[in-house]
Amino acid sequence: MTSRGSIELMAPAGNFESLQAALDNGADSVYFGVEQLNMRARASINFTLDDLEEISRRSKEKNVRTYLTLNTIIYDHDLSIIKTLLDAAKKAGITAVIAMDQAVIAYARQIDMEVHISTQINITNIETVKFYAMFADTMVLSRELSLNQVKKIVEQIKKEEIKGPSGRLVEIEIFGHGALCMAVSGKCYLSLHSKNSSANRGACKQNCRKKYTVIEQETGFEIELDNEYMMSPKDLCTLDFLDQVADAGIKVLKIEGRGRAPEYVAKVIRSYREAIDAIDAGTFNQEKVAGWMEELKKVYNRGFWSGYYLGQKLGEWSDISGSAATQKKLYVGKGVHYFPKANVAQFKMEAFDINIGDQLLITGPSTGVKEFDLTEMMVNDKPSDSAKKGDEVTIKLDFRVRASDKLYKYVPA
Repeated sequence: MTSRGSIELMAPAGNFESLQAALDNGADSVYFGVEQLNMRARASINFTLDDLEEISRRSKEKNVRTYLTLNTIIYDHDLSIIKTLLDAAKKAGITAVIAMDQAVIAYARQIDMEVHISTQINITNIETVKFYAMFADTMVLSRELSLNQVKKIVEQIKKEEIKGPSGRLVEIEIFGHGALCMAVSGKCYLSLHSKNSSANRGACKQNCRKKYTVIEQETGFEIELDNEYMMSPKDLCTLDFLDQVADAGIKVLKIEGRGRAPEYVAKVIRSYREAIDAIDAGTFNQEKVAGWMEELKKVYNRGFWSGYYLGQKLGEWSDISGSAATQKKLYVGKGVHYFPKANVAQFKMEAFDINIGDQLLITGPSTGVKEFDLTEMMVNDKPSDSAKKGDEVTIKLDFRVRASDKLYKYVPA
């Protein structure tokens, strides 16, 4: 394991902006999909085969592990694609593959590539761990387990010295933050039955996130529901009891969000990085937790709950269709040029105004995510407190800005 602390922090990467955000904000590992055979095939842009070497290069520079997700249902016509993907990943130096289908697992082992067992397998007991230890070094447990159940599995692994193909003890991974599905470990068929679009092939239409009413067909009587979003869980958040998560002995904490914006990855990873470091330093406390929670609330979320980790039997349901984030971003312009000797970035304003005191955000495939408070700027070559659409703006910044970068400002949601 290559983590900086007691727990390996795994970040989602749906594109290069998010990948760079993860690398810059303290991730120990990143996971991502390539082409269509992953559980976020339609929720994110996804990388291509040609991107694998760049993903590997950037990650290795930061000593960050890379995990390719190949965790959908596999059919016969997919088998040649699987081999092509895994061969390319192996050649590029990708660390491991996250898999659930035996065809993927078997071929990965054939080419001597490390395997992680996906949560789609729904591992809930030590005997299943023993079975998959023949193939995998790391296993993602079912999301429906309590921390007590997780801890018992970890203790049994140590007691019985259950080892994976690498010869080291099997490592346990759990989901720590992000969207949850009403279905057991994500196995849902609503989207397939209603839209002929399978969630188990990465093409979920998110039926569960919509409003519903219950109507008695014989009389037309409509049953009143306390919550119209009766199938849409709040987002999982373990940050406020992360010390208990660490005490359970897990080795990898996975952050969900390959379909989320790069600033989501930046803020969530930064918060959990600081929390894990605080646990290791013995400085984790509720005052710090309150600050981290405020940061998490700023980006996409459906409200937070603790999942099933603290023994809860039923889910907590969201009462909104979209995000409960406390702030949102507005696109204002694009990068034009960066003058390295003067550390000055030039932007073209294309929408909305910006003013001194605004909190700004820059994102880009190489830049990642950069946030800063606007304290001074030049507008059309003159000092100014505000800029509007059509203006040329220069801002002194200590990081490089590229022509492909986008400039946003944060506003209350």
